[in-house]
Amino acid sequence: MTSEKTVYDYFNRPLRDLRISVTDKCNFRCTYCMPAEIFGPDYPFLKRDELLSFEEIERLTRISVNSLGVKKIRITGGEPLMRRSLPELIEKLNNIKGVEDIAMTTNGSLLPKYAKELKAAGLERVSISLDSLKDEIFGKINGRGVTVKTVLDGIDAASEAGLKVKINMVVKRGMNDSEILPMARFFREKGHILRFIEYMDVGNTNEWKLDDVYPKKKIVEDIHQVMALEPVDPNYTGEVASRYRYVGSNDEIGVISSVSDAFCSSCNRARLSASGMLYTCLFASKGHDIKSPLRGNLTDDQLTTLLSDIWNGRRDRYSEERSTASTTRKKIEMSHIGG
Repeated sequence: MTSEKTVYDYFNRPLRDLRISVTDKCNFRCTYCMPAEIFGPDYPFLKRDELLSFEEIERLTRISVNSLGVKKIRITGGEPLMRRSLPELIEKLNNIKGVEDIAMTTNGSLLPKYAKELKAAGLERVSISLDSLKDEIFGKINGRGVTVKTVLDGIDAASEAGLKVKINMVVKRGMNDSEILPMARFFREKGHILRFIEYMDVGNTNEWKLDDVYPKKKIVEDIHQVMALEPVDPNYTGEVASRYRYVGSNDEIGVISSVSDAFCSSCNRARLSASGMLYTCLFASKGHDIKSPLRGNLTDDQLTTLLSDIWNGRRDRYSEERSTASTTRKKIEMSHIGG
């Protein structure tokens, strides 16, 4: 039976997943997200009062879960662990009845300090970004010379704290495509699911070109030639990663292919930026101001109507309609909505 709380967009896609950015700051300067030449020492990051408070995030989440059908929450950034007292927010969200899953995307560098506290607060899963096992390559990508060991220590801390761990690797042709097989071998042995992500045209600062995309088909072929793979059914409707299993085992990888094999038709995610803008697509040009009405004393019913109307009017299919013209139009930066 369909839940009465479910809201649908123009293409009959339900809202199930709310991704919440808690900060636009990050201690890395990854070339595909926050290139150092643009996000420099004088970059105007959001001031404290421009950020949504934990109480405001909690209220919007409660409304989204109780009245709109949201079931899964993902905390993003920037680097979310740069937001002070983040475990307090996790605990608030974990106490909302109807939240089935709370996850976080992070670069992993601060997990040795916070992993146990996050787990105790109710965090269930982390997706940790690592794009190479070689310090020279990874240091160039992250723009800060951060070592691979820094992230591996974060992965170990998360695992030891009892958090479920997945690894995200953004693959860019000529940058780190040579690391696909070493990463696959390493994390198969470690027992963590590795997800390869096609290099995407999020925002406008990373100078994205289609020629730089190393497609899903090639990623799977590279691994299959050495370690045979077979497709696996999705875990749930709307899962973004295409799943593959190493033949003869339960070990798996995933590939997120928003460029070569778009999945717009099943997209059920909304993104709330740290500044209180709601975006209905990762590649959106503009968002909907939620912070102003939230601080304007609207009732829960009025906010529910506002959010419902936004989702009902959603027509986003950017990846299916991608063209040269669309890739050059102004889009929200990844650091504001967290991927």
